[in-house]
Amino acid sequence: MKIRPFFSSSSKVWEDIAWIYGIEGAGYPGWEIVADGNYRLDVPENVLRIDEAISSTGLSITVHAPYGDLNLATLNYPIWRESIRQVTTCIEKASVWTDRVTLHPGYLSPVGKMMPDRAWMQQKDALVEIGRQAAEFGVTACLENMISLREFLCRSPGELLGMVDGIEGIGITVDLGHANTVGMVKEFLPLLPRASHLHVHDNHGESDEHLAVGEGTIDWSLAGPEIAKSYSGVLVVEGRSIEEGERSLRVVQGWLS
Repeated sequence: MKIRPFFSSSSKVWEDIAWIYGIEGAGYPGWEIVADGNYRLDVPENVLRIDEAISSTGLSITVHAPYGDLNLATLNYPIWRESIRQVTTCIEKASVWTDRVTLHPGYLSPVGKMMPDRAWMQQKDALVEIGRQAAEFGVTACLENMISLREFLCRSPGELLGMVDGIEGIGITVDLGHANTVGMVKEFLPLLPRASHLHVHDNHGESDEHLAVGEGTIDWSLAGPEIAKSYSGVLVVEGRSIEEGERSLRVVQGWLS
C-alpha cells in the first residue's frame, strides 16, 4: 500500500465538528479522530454525530484512543481497569470506520517509580487484553512512542519494541515529533518498515509543540526520503490548524513525488 497522508488535530477536540470539512479541501483523503472531548466514542451522541459528518465527506478514518488522565501502567487497580475499558471501548466503536487505532503507553506514577518492573508488567498485561479485543474487531492497536517526560514508558525504540513483542493485535505507531523531543529521530527511522502507523509533526526538541512539518528542528532531508523508501500505510500529519496542515502536506508531497 502506498503512503496516504491523513490529518489530525488534538487541539480541536472541544470544537464543533464543522472544522473537519476543511480537511478534504486542504488535500487530505483522511482524518484521524482524536477520541477525546466532544469526540469520545463511549458517548452514543458523539458517535452518531461523527458518523453523520463522515458520511457527508469522502474522508477515510483512523482513530487515536483517549489518553487524558489514563494510565495503562498504574498499580492502582480501579484506574488500571478504567484505562483499559476506555481504550477497548474506543477500539470497538472505531472498528466500524477503521482498522487502525493508536494508543499511548502508560507512565510511572510515584508508586510505580518504586516498582518499575511491576508497572512494566501492568502495561504488558493491559496490552494483552487490548490486543485481544482489537483482534476480535479486526483492528491493529498501535502503541506509540512517547515524549521526553521521564515518567513515560516507550520513549526509545528498544522499549517500544520490547513492550509490544509477541502480543496479538498490537502494532506500533512511530511518532517522529515525539522522537525529536528525546533526540532519537535517527534511531526511530529503522522501525519504519515494521510500523503499522506513522505520525509526523515538528518541534524544536524541547517540547511536543506540534508545529507544521519543516518549522522545527527535525532533519526532514534525512527523515522524509527514509519515510518514502521504508514506510507503507497511513501517514498522519498532526497539526494545530488546517492552515498548518496545508503547509505540512506540501512538504510531505515533496518526499513522495
